[in-house]
Amino acid sequence: MANNKENSNLVLEEYESEFSYQRPKSNLIVSFNRVAFIFFVFLVISIIYSSKAIYLGGIKNVEKKIEINKSNFRSTILDNSGNIIAKTVITNHVGIDPKLVIDKQKLLINLKLIFPNKNFNLIEKKLSGKKFFYIHKKISQEKLDDLLLLGDKSIIPEEKIARIYPQENLFSHIIGQIDDDNNGISGIEKSYDFELRKDNKPLQLTLDTNIQFLIREELVKYQEIFNSKGSASILMNVNNGNILSMVSLPDFNLNKREEIKDVNFINRATKAVYEFGSVFKTFTVAAGLHEGLIETDTEFLNLEKKIQCGKFPIREYDKKIPKDLTVEEILIRSGNIGSVRIGQKLGIEKLKSFLEKIGVLSNMEFDIEEVAPPKKFVWGKCKLATAAFGHGISTSALQVVKGYAIISNGGFVIKPTLIKKKSTFESKKKILREDVSKKMNSILRKIVSTDIGTAGFANVTGYEVGGKTGTAEKTIAGGYSKAKVNTFTAIFPTSMPKYVLLVLLDEPKMSKDYVYKYRNKAGSYKGTPFNTSGWTSVEIAGKIIEKIGPILATKY
Repeated sequence: MANNKENSNLVLEEYESEFSYQRPKSNLIVSFNRVAFIFFVFLVISIIYSSKAIYLGGIKNVEKKIEINKSNFRSTILDNSGNIIAKTVITNHVGIDPKLVIDKQKLLINLKLIFPNKNFNLIEKKLSGKKFFYIHKKISQEKLDDLLLLGDKSIIPEEKIARIYPQENLFSHIIGQIDDDNNGISGIEKSYDFELRKDNKPLQLTLDTNIQFLIREELVKYQEIFNSKGSASILMNVNNGNILSMVSLPDFNLNKREEIKDVNFINRATKAVYEFGSVFKTFTVAAGLHEGLIETDTEFLNLEKKIQCGKFPIREYDKKIPKDLTVEEILIRSGNIGSVRIGQKLGIEKLKSFLEKIGVLSNMEFDIEEVAPPKKFVWGKCKLATAAFGHGISTSALQVVKGYAIISNGGFVIKPTLIKKKSTFESKKKILREDVSKKMNSILRKIVSTDIGTAGFANVTGYEVGGKTGTAEKTIAGGYSKAKVNTFTAIFPTSMPKYVLLVLLDEPKMSKDYVYKYRNKAGSYKGTPFNTSGWTSVEIAGKIIEKIGPILATKY
């Protein structure tokens, strides 16, 4: 019995011992399996990312590496506030070698997913050829990675030196272009090619990006309204010649680096030459005042409505103009015959000398090469008569702006410039009589502010705008066409002039739907009644001054 008890206890002890051993062994196995699974997941993820890194690294090792050095360096170009206009950077281009393509259809599908907006008819055609071609230039790093992860050996990335223009079209005619060898071929890029390649310091311009944008925006808007062939505008400080804005339309995107052969893309602000019509009457009156031959209240009596000059008649554009006018009234009313009489009083030598003195009929040195010389012509009695009211005499918009600046700034010579100078101090040469500017600015103000003037739509409250309109028919072989050039040249504020603004429309048309809102009286008018500067260029200038006026008042 005792033995049985002893055996019973032994069995129980062995059972309990076995039970207590098996339980912890089972838990250990479960925990180990979980750790092993998690480790496996992390291992797989690590292998995937490592493979991507190795793959991308391997691909980039076969890229054509490039760096900015003395041979391809070009300095940054800045506006007057330090904003970047042009900059040299290293960018990625990606091309495809059709000879290395394994599965053409698969590659096309993948490319369509990455670049849904590309012309795949053209790409498919190129893939069928044998020549290497670029699928995308200046590609983002994200898109580049997407392409490389396709694992297609036909996709070849390259690093390239690129000249980027963040503002695209905004300064196209001024900045100009470079060629594939990094040489400037037009604009600032050409005329300052040596400095941009050799000087580590940025080249800073006088241009204001915000003002340039606002002016271009208005020109683009009204080019559509008046359906003009092109347009231009220049805004310049009359006291130092700093150009804050220069726009010519149509313009082009500098980043595309396209060869432009269409002559309609000419820089209308500097390169194109026009007859400016009545804008020139300001020069005729200023010349008479400078020479002491007339005063603002000098009367011209019994003015004809028409005079003959050789085979061609000269008429008043407005039959309502009185026959008796003072010098001031001749300019305010834009009288043709009165201007001819002032020109005849001056004579050829005095008028010619004055126009050359203020830079209107002389060659101009400027910061870009795209500047046209004035058209040469033979002076005579008829040429004197027509030149006095702005016909038969041609020059550029830039030279007109220079002339208006000298007439309004006290008679001091200025040199229009796009380059910001380190020092603002500069000795000035006075070339006109002391009182000429004061008298001329007063008349120009009345052209805008009075009912008999021709530029009421530019009478923006608070800016004391003065100016002169000009409507001229475009010349063709053997005479004139019906196409017009409408120009308005404004000075403001006339009590102490700081700015000259020129707005030019090349071959504008009348708009039947545009609504004019009068500035100096109540009411509005729908539809352009006359294709003249007073109804086109003046309207645009008023809108521009409204937009840029607050910037000019607070910043300059």
